[in-house]
Amino acid sequence: MSGHSHFATIKRRKGAADAKRGKVFSKCARAIALAARRGADPEMNLALRYALDEARAANMPKDTIERAIKKGTGELGDGVQIAEVVYEGYGPGGVAILAEAVTDNRNRTASEIVKIFERHGGNLGQPNCVAWMFSNKGILTVTDFKDEEKLMDVALGAGADDLSETPDGFEIITPPEAFEPVKKALADAKIPVAHAELTQRPQNYVPLGEHEARKVIALMEALDDHDDVQKVHSNFDVSPEVLAKIQAG
Repeated sequence: MSGHSHFATIKRRKGAADAKRGKVFSKCARAIALAARRGADPEMNLALRYALDEARAANMPKDTIERAIKKGTGELGDGVQIAEVVYEGYGPGGVAILAEAVTDNRNRTASEIVKIFERHGGNLGQPNCVAWMFSNKGILTVTDFKDEEKLMDVALGAGADDLSETPDGFEIITPPEAFEPVKKALADAKIPVAHAELTQRPQNYVPLGEHEARKVIALMEALDDHDDVQKVHSNFDVSPEVLAKIQAG
């Protein structure tokens, strides 16, 4: 099971707790504001469309979404400048980690990210030290559909790269340009998608035992919990049995 897959599963299962802390809405608002700098029309701005999709999936209020768009386009006139930053480093076991962040203070965020890495047995690296190990891909998760043959026909026919079975259902991998066509094809075929996102997918994986996997997941959760961090990616791999032990506490 890939590092992306099981960390995404863990995040979804603890999503309600994140929402109570206000983390989800804060992260969505920052992503929307950043994307809206390229234009307020989601039909012409794919980055904004993806950010809006994630916000709506999190049940973000409409007025909060609209305020985030206005913040990004400069209509609010608050003078706050936000920037997108990618932090790269290594975790326990030598796994590669990418953390995508949006910040209005690069120095503060960088200092805090360094401390998180060090506190959890990792270290922040130089730009591009691990980015080359990842590829931009679309990932769609289908959990409430059992006809694998039909799912494969629809997904691959719309441009998907691969389809694999997971403990929760199926995972569809697409190149970035086929992400929207595959989503539409699945919707047209009445196949429900539980989760869809553009992400950084590792080209190869580093297998971990339970001890190191617990440390890596703790590091990734600490990064993911930081207000400025939008997404965290890694190339670690653990067995379903080890993952079950970790999720059980």
